[in-house]
Amino acid sequence: MSEKTTSGRGQRELRVRVKTAKGRKLSSTLWLERQLNDPYVIRARKEGYRGRAAYKISELDDRYGFLKPGARVVDLGCAPGGWCQVAVVRVNALSQNPKKPVGTVLGVDLQEIEPIPGAELHQLDFLSDGADDMVKGWLGGRADVVLSDMAAAASGHKATDHLRIVALIEAALDFAFDVLEDGGTFVAKVLAGGAENTMQAMLKKNFTKVANVKPAASRSDSSEKFVVAMGYRGRALAAAKAAEEDED
Repeated sequence: MSEKTTSGRGQRELRVRVKTAKGRKLSSTLWLERQLNDPYVIRARKEGYRGRAAYKISELDDRYGFLKPGARVVDLGCAPGGWCQVAVVRVNALSQNPKKPVGTVLGVDLQEIEPIPGAELHQLDFLSDGADDMVKGWLGGRADVVLSDMAAAASGHKATDHLRIVALIEAALDFAFDVLEDGGTFVAKVLAGGAENTMQAMLKKNFTKVANVKPAASRSDSSEKFVVAMGYRGRALAAAKAAEEDED
């Protein structure tokens, strides 16, 4: 590796250049160089976060304020753990502020996750049979926030990858409908255009506020966006519908 400095007034970050190594593809070299020079990756390393994704959830919470002290949070697809790190602090899971309520952070992922103080972490395939019941059992009650940063392994076939991503979002949303408290929040990584039309309609029906957002921490060339659905009212709607049916 070599470093290239730039002249001019003010301090500038040194740019790392990665030399092509034997056996490494050019695409891998370019990816590695981008990682090493990504300002969010550099910042995450300095501030002790496990990845740049920590700044995505931080930005979303700064804007919408769903990670409140005392909140019970479930993070689906949590590896390597950046979202959990942010949530632990913001919901006061370690009782850093004794004057505020103590929250709960539960994370699950297909991969093994290194321990995070203040978070309960489990290795689990969320799409497997009975997985949602296992998560509910670990949680021991309802959640105030359901987060999903789940991503499907790329197959190289665009239509197949699209279906895999949609399946993950649908699974996370079904779980959110089942476990969220009234007034709860659902946050998930979605497709480039935001949530699918049918899913968007479902979200608007079951939540009081729905937004599709691309945080500044998301790379400009990335197609990812995040849906933030707040004010869960699905349980109340279901109860009202049941009451109407009883009257009939």
